[in-house]
Amino acid sequence: MSSYSFDMQKLSEDIQVASAFIDDIYRELDKVIVGQRYMVDRLLIGMLADGHVLLEGVPGLAKTLTVSSLAKVISTNFQRIQFTPDLLPADLLGTLIYNQKDGEFKIKKGPIFSNIILADEINRSPAKVQSALLEAMQERQVTIGETTFPLDEPFLVLATQNPVEQEGTYPLPEAQVDRFMLKIHIDYPTADEELEIMRRMARTGKKPQLNPVVTPDKIIEARKVINAIYMDEKVEKYIVDLILATRNPEKYQLKDFKDLISFGASPRATISLNLAARAHAFMEHRAYVTPEDVRMVALDILRHRVIPTYEAEAEDISSESIVKTILNTVPVP
Repeated sequence: MSSYSFDMQKLSEDIQVASAFIDDIYRELDKVIVGQRYMVDRLLIGMLADGHVLLEGVPGLAKTLTVSSLAKVISTNFQRIQFTPDLLPADLLGTLIYNQKDGEFKIKKGPIFSNIILADEINRSPAKVQSALLEAMQERQVTIGETTFPLDEPFLVLATQNPVEQEGTYPLPEAQVDRFMLKIHIDYPTADEELEIMRRMARTGKKPQLNPVVTPDKIIEARKVINAIYMDEKVEKYIVDLILATRNPEKYQLKDFKDLISFGASPRATISLNLAARAHAFMEHRAYVTPEDVRMVALDILRHRVIPTYEAEAEDISSESIVKTILNTVPVP
């Protein structure tokens, strides 16, 4: 037996053991979450790939419930921050407070100092508050006054936002949007799911209790295993081709798209697509990445990073439709 096949066999066994908790999480969340498997999958991918997630959908689609429930089954510190028009950066990060007794300033840490942050309705606060998240999301640290504090691992920002057409919303700055590994659109449940939601939730009294099934240390350990998942060179090149097609579409038989894309995906998208594809393979209990893993997460990685031109918007062509066409055009290995 070759060393390669032996290594793959050993890696497959490690993946089976390390990913067993994924099924435990699904079973526990099923107690309170009806449907929305797509949303749960993407939240888990973000958590495993160490990437932040932006969830967009109208109110009432269980976005907040799903995030808070996920925090409970992971047995970790959780903070929900309601973003409002009058929120200040200090309300998020913390501030210096003057102590009259000893005549010194003391640091009071804000709610950002937690493991899982639910930034609820993030686009209801102005840009200065949204920008306060940038250092925490990218550098995993927060500066208050002259002191910089590292944030505990795992650190994950799961943000919800209402569609920008709604009243009282502010568009997120491009730099902030790019910090989110995944942006997912939450849709209405199916008729069967709606019926089950009504039967299960339309009653007063005690709701089902969630039990912790995994520790933060287990998540950190899983990330190390994900780094070892095998990715063939052809799959790596496929990822790069998808990203380059957003920048130079004419080189990929998409010459009509040259005037429709204002900005293509950044190198951060290449890294995110690689990590998210590995995490998807891990959740499928596989030791290797397939092109299908890449395709399953590509839309969520790219929909907020491909910026349409004014011409595209005038023709009602969205970034999502552009990405879908790219996925259907770039050859799959």
